[in-house]
Amino acid sequence: MTAFDPGRHRQKALRKKAENRKFFNRLKKRPPKNIDLIVSGIHDEVFAYTDCLSCANCCKTTGPMFTARDIARISKYLKVKEAAFIDKYLRRDEDGDLVFRELPCPFLDADNYCTIYEQRPKACAEYPHTNRRRFLQLDTLTIKNTEICPAAYDIVEKLKRLM
Repeated sequence: MTAFDPGRHRQKALRKKAENRKFFNRLKKRPPKNIDLIVSGIHDEVFAYTDCLSCANCCKTTGPMFTARDIARISKYLKVKEAAFIDKYLRRDEDGDLVFRELPCPFLDADNYCTIYEQRPKACAEYPHTNRRRFLQLDTLTIKNTEICPAAYDIVEKLKRLM
């Protein structure tokens, strides 16, 4: 097995971007009633063979949005005050959301393990957001995530073949 090359993966996904946009536009016009169930099955199939630890591209390139609950939970786990956690790790982005000051994730270790895995932000736990209800409402995010996550890319490619 070859090592994951994020640049090569992104280029491959970018070549499919227009095709994926057309696919999602068509799918949204006439969605199958059970689209969430279909995508959930594909998600499970893809993640049965996906080794996130061999990649961790999401942790290296994409910062999650932090909710108040995330901050409270992680601060408690780290035994620091919430304000101290925010000051040390977070900043407000252009949308006013709290995100990491810097990437890669400060909690990603050298072996691609998350040092706060059980307490990780909700956005991390749900990434790449392909196993959620109302999947088609996340089409723009899903297309963006195909550039970052090989599993998201595979899920969309399998869905296109199925539909």
